[in-house]
Amino acid sequence: MISLFKKLTGLISLITSLSLCLVGCTSDNSSTEQPKELTKLTVAEVTHSIFYAPQYAAITQGFFEEEGIDIDLINTQGADKTMAALLSGEADIGLMGPEASVYVYNEGNSNYAVNFAQLTQKDGSFLVSREENPNFSFKDLEGKEVLGGRKGGVPLMTLEYVLKQNGLTIGTNSEAGEVNVRTDVQ
Repeated sequence: MISLFKKLTGLISLITSLSLCLVGCTSDNSSTEQPKELTKLTVAEVTHSIFYAPQYAAITQGFFEEEGIDIDLINTQGADKTMAALLSGEADIGLMGPEASVYVYNEGNSNYAVNFAQLTQKDGSFLVSREENPNFSFKDLEGKEVLGGRKGGVPLMTLEYVLKQNGLTIGTNSEAGEVNVRTDVQ
């Protein structure tokens, strides 16, 4: 619980810092007591996640508006689509893993995103079973199918790494005990 609290307070600090940076760029008419004109900021996130809870609270509680920012939160469903939103100008900020930035940079594109923060410090994936298994071991996945997520995404790469670290072989031959990590289901 303390670890989660530290992560959430870290995210709140980041959001507050972003808010203050943006407010510092706007003109201040508070001396005339006129209503503030809000700066529109579109934030694209790869998925709705518990890891972004402080952001949702800040939006719904009006904290951004108090700082002169109108947040338009969009769900882009993947780092590739988040990057596309950034490059096209549809989004101002993208919350995503680093893989899309690496792909764009490696293509030689001069208009690439710069990753500047780590919000969650851990992969936000969960391994869920249809049946209860109180004594789970990764060996239980031998010969099974697992939904891995989007091909090339950080959650998939992390899952494959963890499976290999636990002595499992990834492949489609379930009779030989290979774990079929599927990427064809969104």
